[in-house]
Amino acid sequence: MTRTAGLVLAAGEGRRFGGPKAPFVIEGERLVDRAVRVLAEAGCDPVVVVLGAWLGEVPGADVVVNAGWSAGMGSSLRVGLAHLDEISDIERVVVSLVDLPGLTAEAVTRLMTSGADLAAACYDGDRGHPVLIGRGHWVGVSVSAEGDRGARAYLADHEVALVEVGDVASGLDLDVAP
Repeated sequence: MTRTAGLVLAAGEGRRFGGPKAPFVIEGERLVDRAVRVLAEAGCDPVVVVLGAWLGEVPGADVVVNAGWSAGMGSSLRVGLAHLDEISDIERVVVSLVDLPGLTAEAVTRLMTSGADLAAACYDGDRGHPVLIGRGHWVGVSVSAEGDRGARAYLADHEVALVEVGDVASGLDLDVAP
C-alpha cells in the first residue's frame, strides 16, 4: 500500500488577510486544525504543518518551523519536503494550503486515488490546491520552489493530472479576512 503524507503550508504572515491565517477561527475551528483534520480523514499519515509567522501547537500534526518563512511559500515547501524526505516509507505527499476552508476529505481522497504521481485538484476546470507530488518529484520541486510561487514552475514544466473535485469541495482560498 502506498503511504501518503499530508503537508500543510501555514507559515505566512497573512499580510492581506490582516495576520497569520493558521490560528484564524471559522465555524469554531482554527484553519490549521481544519486543514490537518481534512488531510487525516482522507488517510494522509503523517500530517506535517509548516509554521513560521505564527507558532503554536497543532494537535494531530508534526509541526516543523520554517525560520525563513518571510522568503515565501517556496521556502516552506522546501522545509516540509526535507522533513518528509527523512521518513523513508512515504512515497508521496498531498500539499495543501492552510487557507482552504472549502476543501473536503472526499476531494483529497479523489486526488490520492487518481493513480497519478503528479496531480492537482481542479475546480470546474480551473487548477487549484491541493497538489499530489510523488517522491520522485520532490528534489525537482524543492529546487524550483521560490518566493510565493511554491511548486508552480515545476508543475508548469511537467505533465500534471487534473482531478476534478469541484462537485465535492470549493477551491476558495482566504486572501482577506471574512
